[in-house]
Amino acid sequence: MIELTKLDETKILVNEDHIEIVEETPDTVITFENGKKLIVKESRMDIKKLALEFRRSGVDAAGE
Repeated sequence: MIELTKLDETKILVNEDHIEIVEETPDTVITFENGKKLIVKESRMDIKKLALEFRRSGVDAAGE
């Protein structure tokens, strides 16, 4: 999971495996596989970097 920031400064954890689309409109909008959307402060490239770093860390979905 990656940590992101909602517009109200709330920190959240997002399962990057369920992200379908990340776009900047100019706000960063994440669309998940189930169609739900989330607006966050991080840029599209920041989210890409966080997801790649998480995958490289070798941590699986169970946190092991």
